[in-house]
Parts: sequence; C-alpha cells; structure tokens
Amino acid sequence: MLYPMSPKVVELKRKLESFMDRHIYPNEERFYLEAEELGPWKVYPVVEELKPLARAEGLWNLFLPESGHGAGLTNLEYAPLCEVMGRSHLAPEVFNCSAPDTGNMEVLERYGTEKDKERWLKPLLAGEIRSCFAMTEPAVASSDATNIESSIVRDGDHYVINGRKWYTTNATDPRCKICIFMGKTDPDNPDRHKQQSMILVPMDTPGIEVKRPLPVFGFYGVPDRASEVVFTNVRVPRENMLLGEGRGFEIAQGRLGPGRIHHCMRLIGLAERTLEKMCRRVRSRVAFGKPVSEQTVTQERIAEARIMIEQARLLTLNAAYAMDTVGNKVAKAEIAMIKVAVPNMACQIIDWAIQAHGGGGTSNDFGLTQAYATARLLRLADGPDEVHRNQIARFELKKYSNA
Repeated sequence: MLYPMSPKVVELKRKLESFMDRHIYPNEERFYLEAEELGPWKVYPVVEELKPLARAEGLWNLFLPESGHGAGLTNLEYAPLCEVMGRSHLAPEVFNCSAPDTGNMEVLERYGTEKDKERWLKPLLAGEIRSCFAMTEPAVASSDATNIESSIVRDGDHYVINGRKWYTTNATDPRCKICIFMGKTDPDNPDRHKQQSMILVPMDTPGIEVKRPLPVFGFYGVPDRASEVVFTNVRVPRENMLLGEGRGFEIAQGRLGPGRIHHCMRLIGLAERTLEKMCRRVRSRVAFGKPVSEQTVTQERIAEARIMIEQARLLTLNAAYAMDTVGNKVAKAEIAMIKVAVPNMACQIIDWAIQAHGGGGTSNDFGLTQAYATARLLRLADGPDEVHRNQIARFELKKYSNA
C-alpha cells in the first residue's frame, strides 16, 4: 500500500467493522422506518440506543485530529475509518462523527473561548446536543460565499442578526442547541473576503424561526435534516463572535476543508457497499437464459466501478496526506479534486446498481435511492462541482503564468 495503516488504525478498523456487523447493519431497516414515520422534527430512538454502545467500545469522536477529546488521528489515519462509517447512513451519528457537528466541533476547538467550549463543545463531544451551520441562502447564488446578504450589526454589547438561511442541516432536530451563523459585519469593505463574520447563536434565542424541513429527493431526515431558518432581530452577546469581525471567510475555508474530505471518505464507503449490493444482485438473477452477472455489459460496469473506487480512494488518501503534511490551505487543489471526483464516481456506481436491480432499484427497499440522494447532494454541498473545477483550472494555469 502507498499509505499503510498503523497498528492503531488496523485495530480501530477491526473494531468498527465488528460494530457495524453487530449493531449498524441489523438496525438499518428500523432506522429508515423511524426516519419516515417520525420525520425530521424528532429524535430517532435507534440512534440514541446505539450511541452508548459505540462510546463504551472506544469508537467515539474519531474525527478530531488535534485534540485530547478524540482518538488523536491524522486525516490520513482517519480515512479508512470514515470510509467504514460511510457504508451506512445510520453509522456516522452513532459514532459522533456526523456532519455538521464534526465541523462545528473543530471550529469551537480552534476558535472558541473557554466559556464556549464548556457550554457548547463539551456537550457536543458527549453527543448530548447537536448543532447547525447557517451559511447558504435562498436569495443569492451561495456557491460564491461572498454573496451572502445576512447581516450581523453591532449594537452596544450585542450583535443583531437578520437573514434567511436554508440547507441548514440539523435545525429541525430537537437536540440542536447551537448555530454557527455566517453573515456580513462590514458589507462595504473593499476586500469582499473580509466582509463576513461567524458568530455563535443559541437556538433558543428569540427571533429564530425554523420555517420548514427541506427534502432531499423526497427524503426528510435521511440523508440530511436540511432546513430553512429565518433570523429576525436576533440579539446575541458581543463575546459570541468567533475569532473577530471580518474573519468569517477564513473560518469557513478552514472548516470546509476537513468537511469536504470527510464527505469523500464516507462516499467511498457508500460506493463500496453499493458495488457489493450490485454484485450480489446480478449473481442471483437470471435473464435471457443466463445469470445477469454473465452479461458483458454487467461485467464492464462492475470492472469500471472497481477501477473508479480505487482511483477515488487513492486521490482521497493523497489529499489527506497533503492536509497532514502541508496544511489545508496549501492542499486546496487536492481537496478540490476529490470534491469533484468522488461524488461523481459514487453517482455513477449507484446509478449502475439501480439499473442492475431493475425496477426495485428505484424503490426504497435496497437503500439505493437513499444512497443516490446522498451522492447527488454532495455534488453541491460544500461547493458545487463547477466552483471546484474552476479552482483546479486556476491552480493549473498559474503554473504557466510566466510561459
């Protein structure tokens, strides 16, 4: 292997896979039923039942790289573990490794005051509460984060917040207690990347209205508790500002790097699981006198799927290594490349698997529609393909600026 796993990671991976076999896969059907029956405004009991089991086995907060609260793993070490968790929609939250809480915890760890950490980070690390991240807005093209129009206005010892956000994951969850809100404190600053700030907003603050859950391809709560939230004259103390006025874009870039690679790691696991389902299905079905697995078109798709997964995994491990060795800012190109390659890879493999399952593949019985919703969503979340491709092209062209 180009990136061999340490003995510590090998042991954690073995424990994770065992937990998945014993507790995650057998409870997936129940998880989807609870999500469908209870909806996005409720807590799903199966998740809360499994969390203590995961914590008791030491499979908790594995994502934190530079903290005494987790396993102390690098991005490269975390990659194979995150891939295992990504095989099931149920798994990440059970291990307290789900978005957006992971990114929000990292922000609080890096930029929060000791008071912030005690009030918000500590219960998040314990899995007692959840959080949301309010950045995207319906009124502007949020793929360009400098377009954000929400306002954060200083008023004495407080800030007053106004804005409409959507795709604010977790806001409908009754355990969601804290929001990291991005808005403009200095809209007239000539440097468009210094106009924005991030501030902590408790979700019980007057003026916050969670308007509605947003379905992702018809799914509410799985794979994402996407929500629309309106903030009207929401007042929070001055000390809730993170890092300082005008540094929101800086925080966002630091936060989204790990978030993007975690999404890619999980998607590789989801693609692996999907390929397994596809192979089992085509070996068990007969059409036109022979197993579907013997049809040449099926074999070509299986071969291409294996090639695409291996390529995506190596690209992701390379990005993780770059983040660990040169830092997230220098590794921007590597992160951008996986953010384009991995969701597109997963979408294609899931599409082939749906085709192999016939009409049943379009139902919810095989988990493929949920998988496709996840993969397709991630071609937009944390920046659409087009933005990342443009960024990659600029990095490449810059090499020839003096040619």
